Amino acid sequence: MAEEVNTPNEAVDPQEETAIAPVGPVSTWLTTNGFEHQSLTADHLGVEMVQVEADLLLPLCTALYAYGFNYLQCQGAYDEGPGKSLVSFYHLVKLAEDTRNPEEVRLKVFLPRENPMVPSVYWIWKAADWQERECYDMFGIVYEGHPNLKRILMPEDWVGWPLRKDYISPDFYELQDAY
Repeated sequence: MAEEVNTPNEAVDPQEETAIAPVGPVSTWLTTNGFEHQSLTADHLGVEMVQVEADLLLPLCTALYAYGFNYLQCQGAYDEGPGKSLVSFYHLVKLAEDTRNPEEVRLKVFLPRENPMVPSVYWIWKAADWQERECYDMFGIVYEGHPNLKRILMPEDWVGWPLRKDYISPDFYELQDAY
């Protein structure tokens, strides 16, 4: 019997070529309900990740809250590198009576370095309060609608965003009115 041999020139299923990431249950629910997003590859723990545009974040988060994601476990940001995007991320958990295996999803919003703005989710999850302030303080991401968006770690007169990868540290910082 002759064995079938796959050659590199064989036709590939077009869906396999264009699939960005396996679609998880949250992405499926969002698509079913008409929310624009992009499914990303799951993280190293297998948690589903979804990319959202900044202007769609609030409606999508409101819908996820109504869907049962009642806990904002973590909100943060990171810098992809000089000249690249800043990312604001949200780790949401659906807490229910059975807390041994809660459903989780991570949302990511990719923002331009110049004038990075995204709506605040403070009004959905109060836990975002200081977390959004820290991201503002360290990366310069403006969370529109936040009730008290001001520096939380650095002095009010600090210039720049210390956790951006293109940040240049000043040679010194003069402490004023320290006592």
